[in-house]
Amino acid sequence: MTYTLHAPPGSFRAFKALIAAEYNAVDVTVADFDADTVKALSPTGKAPVLETSTGVIFESNAIARFLAKIRADTGLYGNGVFEQAAIDAWTDFAANEIELPASVWFYPVAGYMPFNKDAYAKAKADVAIALTILNTHLATKTYLVGEQVTLADIAVASALVYPMKLVCDKAFLKPFGNVVRWFTTCVNQPQFKAVVGDVVMCKKELTAKGQEASGGDKAGGKKGGKAGKKDKAAAAPAPPPAPKKVEHPYKIMDKEKPSKFSMDAWKKTYSNAATYEAAMTAFWDTFDQEGYSLWHQNYNYNEDNKRIFMAANAIGGFQQRSDEVRKWAFGVMDVIGTEETVLEIKGVWLLRGDTVDHLKNANDDANWYTWVKLAGPGLDPTDEVKAQVAAYWCSENELEGKPIQDSKVFK
Repeated sequence: MTYTLHAPPGSFRAFKALIAAEYNAVDVTVADFDADTVKALSPTGKAPVLETSTGVIFESNAIARFLAKIRADTGLYGNGVFEQAAIDAWTDFAANEIELPASVWFYPVAGYMPFNKDAYAKAKADVAIALTILNTHLATKTYLVGEQVTLADIAVASALVYPMKLVCDKAFLKPFGNVVRWFTTCVNQPQFKAVVGDVVMCKKELTAKGQEASGGDKAGGKKGGKAGKKDKAAAAPAPPPAPKKVEHPYKIMDKEKPSKFSMDAWKKTYSNAATYEAAMTAFWDTFDQEGYSLWHQNYNYNEDNKRIFMAANAIGGFQQRSDEVRKWAFGVMDVIGTEETVLEIKGVWLLRGDTVDHLKNANDDANWYTWVKLAGPGLDPTDEVKAQVAAYWCSENELEGKPIQDSKVFK
């Protein structure tokens, strides 16, 4: 089934619906925007509006919720009624606490409305209040609800895309480190990039015509250009360019150096085998040493792991941010040790090819780990390595003589 979305190009209110569609693999066609068509379709006469085979859905949050609910298996709308209610709360928070003040702040820069000093000051203060709430909530969390991207993250991040690009500079964001971490995590997901492109964070706040820059210069100088309709068009944020379809290195590898080892089959074997021993026997029977490699992973800053739940959130976030290579990777990450001694994040990964670089390119966090090759091209798996891999992939209670506090499988 296909759906047609009517929205102005680059509309942040359409972002959340389109990103939700990306996560749920729903085919949404974006029509060439025509105001008369929107007036005819929507009871309010306003965009965005979604055409479906059953009828029309209007209001941006309703459209986003509809697309997020289409597939329950992705978890995009939460698991259970509590998570769904929490997602609703943050989705409404985005609409009620962020969208209005953020728009009042960046609209004059975009040429959509004249600059007003009092409105600017209040809008900036209100955005700061909203970000303070977000920052506090995210202090111990990777995502707003649960341990994966949900519609809550999509709705709030979508409302912040233009402010983060145009007006929220480093000085303004300095108190909101948790928000910046979370926001950059979200917008660097492939599903976000497919809709909003690369989000370059604002280094210095852009100013509107009639507004004094922080350095005392008038904002209507060379960068401001001449006033008038052309100025508004030039200042308006352009619709994000469609990302170039560059073939992934792993896809190229599959074509040029195909492997008989099936990652999908191995993941099913691991999940469904009667015993761990049977799973590991099947793995070593089918392991393609020339096409795949095994790597030990150790976090470089384990001394910073003070609480179990925070370390557990860290590995959940790491695996979520590695989604781009899921088809070609398998791994188990553990939090071992105790809060009274030291908590360590370690893992063993199976990766296509003979390098960790593609994982690092997909997930910047991989750069904060030390990676040691265990087996692969040019390195046969020893009995000791086989035992080590089995320990990491199969142990449930203890690893390296230390208690396992949390374990997550990337598959």
